[in-house]
Amino acid sequence: MTPDRRISALAGLAAVAVALAVGELLALAVGPLSSPVVAVGGVIVDHVPEALKEFAISLFGTYDKIALQVGTVVILAAVGAGLGVLAIGRPRWAFAGVAVFGLVGAAAAVTRHDADWVSVIPSLFAAAAGAAILWNFRSRLVPVESAADPDPVPASDRRRFLITAGSLLGAGVATAAFGRWYGLRRTVDADRAAVTLPVPAEPAPVLPAEAELNIPRLAPFVTPNDKFYLIDTALVVPQVSPSQWRLKIHGRVRKPLTLTYEQLLARPMIERYVTLACVSNEVGDGLIGNAKWLGVRVADLLAEADPEPGADQVVSRSVDGFTAGTPTEVLRDGRDAMLAVGMNGVPLPIEHGFPVRMVVPGLYGYVSATKWLAELELTSFADFDAYWIKRGWAAKAPIKLQSRIDTPIDGGKVSAGQVPVAGVAWAQHVGVSGVEVRVGDGAWQRARLSTVPSVDTWCQWTWAWDAPPGKHWLEVRAYDASGNVQTDAIQDVLPDGATGHHRVEVTVT
Repeated sequence: MTPDRRISALAGLAAVAVALAVGELLALAVGPLSSPVVAVGGVIVDHVPEALKEFAISLFGTYDKIALQVGTVVILAAVGAGLGVLAIGRPRWAFAGVAVFGLVGAAAAVTRHDADWVSVIPSLFAAAAGAAILWNFRSRLVPVESAADPDPVPASDRRRFLITAGSLLGAGVATAAFGRWYGLRRTVDADRAAVTLPVPAEPAPVLPAEAELNIPRLAPFVTPNDKFYLIDTALVVPQVSPSQWRLKIHGRVRKPLTLTYEQLLARPMIERYVTLACVSNEVGDGLIGNAKWLGVRVADLLAEADPEPGADQVVSRSVDGFTAGTPTEVLRDGRDAMLAVGMNGVPLPIEHGFPVRMVVPGLYGYVSATKWLAELELTSFADFDAYWIKRGWAAKAPIKLQSRIDTPIDGGKVSAGQVPVAGVAWAQHVGVSGVEVRVGDGAWQRARLSTVPSVDTWCQWTWAWDAPPGKHWLEVRAYDASGNVQTDAIQDVLPDGATGHHRVEVTVT
């Protein structure tokens, strides 16, 4: 008698659960990037076609990386069930499949940035544990037949098997989940709490009285740290202790530098309000924020390193291997590009790049705002394409002139009469000179701007609307300090940022 396929599939699921548990527990000792799920997921993130990645982002939003890890586990479970069935009739193929998955996980782990040979341990031991469980279950399901026992799997044995397999499945899932949860909880919070930020040699300018217009639902001038947008490629947020952190400045330079965190903090610091924006920000969306940053000028560090002629690109590299390429001339043209250590008066939050990140006014984050910074390499655009450039995005990406309506909200309702229309506008490192609003196809009306400390931040704006009953479209556009008007031509975010006017529909009652 052949064992029921459902029982065989359960054996495979239990084997996968145990394998994942072993892999996650060993990753606690070896390092989070060595987790089989994280390692394989990282390879997928690095190599998935851009169209598929954009689809995942549109479908799952900022939960796309969680969805990827969950999807990887679901696929492993399905394959495990299949291997359990295969182990009954074709055991060699089943155990070859287990070996392949272990090797895939190990190969993925060693491709991670700065990985060494020990990173293969979780995947290989996970595969070995899964194979051992699968072999044990197969020996129970397919015992040696005898004439006296025509049924190789009697009902009592099936019950014992189901109890054993179910218990292992539950324990494996729980242990794997605990390992993943505990790994995420192992943070450098205590190290961050022990950091005392230095007093800046050049403090941020005092905010003008009208930097904040104080209108309900209008984005504040300074974005709180817990509200600041989060976009990165890291499946696991890197945990970097300041005592372990090092910055290498190398490549096409005459004087390579290596700095510790303490040495960086000892340098003269500047403090500036700077707005950062993600190139994936659709017209009117919220992947943009403004903060007060504390850090060391990149230009000063580059001057010490002394770049060679032709080194027109500075590649910033994260501890997890992410790269961004910034024009060298932009980092040396006088703007307040910095290696930031503080955000809104506190050490960088871990998810925002603690202990050190890049902040460059005027450029989209994918070419300038590397978090968990580890290296600055001087090279050229002709010799190296950074992470997103290989995926079809523009190599040089100045932030585009944009504006947004925050209130009234799209699809909202307001009462007839005086209604404040308000939002934000930005043209980093150029400055905003004006904002106009119109209702439907009516004439453009000049809005009042807030007063900002520099051209590197967004500004708030407001316009008083005498709103009549009915449904109305509100539209906004901005002017930069050079007199250029925001284009109404609609363009997608790829390859260098979205364009178009933000419009909202409002019902007036």
